[in-house]
Amino acid sequence: MDRVEAADSLHELERLAETAGFKAVSSLVQYRDKPDGGTMAGSGKVTELKATLGHLDAASVIVDNELNAIQAHNLWKALDVRIYDRTEIILEIFARRARSAEAKLQVELARLQFQLQRIPVREAQQRFTGSANVRGPGESHLQRRNVPLRRRIAQLNKKMQAIQSRQVTYDTDRRKWPIVSLVGYTNAGKSTLLNVMSDCDVLVDDMLFATLDTKTRIVWLGQGKEILLTDTVGFIRNLPHGLIASFKSTLDIALRADLLLVVVDASHAAVDDQIDICRQTLSEIGAKDVPYLLLLNKCDNGPTSSFYKNLSLRYPNAIPISAKSGYGIDDLKNAIVRKLEQHCELWRLPPSIAVGKQDNQEYE
Repeated sequence: MDRVEAADSLHELERLAETAGFKAVSSLVQYRDKPDGGTMAGSGKVTELKATLGHLDAASVIVDNELNAIQAHNLWKALDVRIYDRTEIILEIFARRARSAEAKLQVELARLQFQLQRIPVREAQQRFTGSANVRGPGESHLQRRNVPLRRRIAQLNKKMQAIQSRQVTYDTDRRKWPIVSLVGYTNAGKSTLLNVMSDCDVLVDDMLFATLDTKTRIVWLGQGKEILLTDTVGFIRNLPHGLIASFKSTLDIALRADLLLVVVDASHAAVDDQIDICRQTLSEIGAKDVPYLLLLNKCDNGPTSSFYKNLSLRYPNAIPISAKSGYGIDDLKNAIVRKLEQHCELWRLPPSIAVGKQDNQEYE
């Protein structure tokens, strides 16, 4: 990560912290070839951080990396304040934003898996007295303590598998409209776009991860065409692997979609990074081969926007839109129709079969 990326990531962490209810009062950056195994930042930077904390009324430190249990414990021991990492802050936001039963299950699963990885190292060192071949009392204690945790994780995994099975059954047996899924960087305007295209009122908040619960609306595209348009959880740099796994049922919507609308904030200085992160995340969840359209949102001044002129050279097939002003929405609808006519089997059925197929199904 270069210095520009580091600055952008730190700014994003500050926004994450604010969304989670924190107020940032200072920041420090450490440039290293590789993270320190004991504290992530190294002893010198930890000493500097401790001195900085001495002049601030700060009750916690948030690290813009994923800490392992040893690093988290050592930082807590050295600084004597609550230590959070990027993953824990995102989990806190998700817990606050989850509304549906499914989203709450997914958040609980992610948090329990995170806790399982964070077995207190100090406790383990104090209690683990057995050798490599003989179980000591400490090992038995830790195993006993984790039994309820592992049991609950197994229960949640079973519930999530049942949800995923129901979703697959619905898609294969009951769907009568093509599914178009809004994916993209968090706070890029996906929910606003869903509102504009469906003429509905979905929560829109200028905060990261405003949407966790999947929202689906029927959208009329004209030309006798309708789709199901779905808004999903946003992507972000360094999205924890545990969250991706826990939110599999939500993210799998992208896998089952006939078309993806990849939404990025064209006005953002790091829009190229946002596009790369979206592509990487889609690849990670197995959706890299799903047909997609790249949408450059927040082009509020249309094609005269200076940043769009530059982006159009790098991404000639991208569609400039403004979910706020409505610019480019008709062009987007026409592009969706053209793309689905090429790739969606439902729209390529003979009219008599397609009508019969739809007459025997209901949308729930």
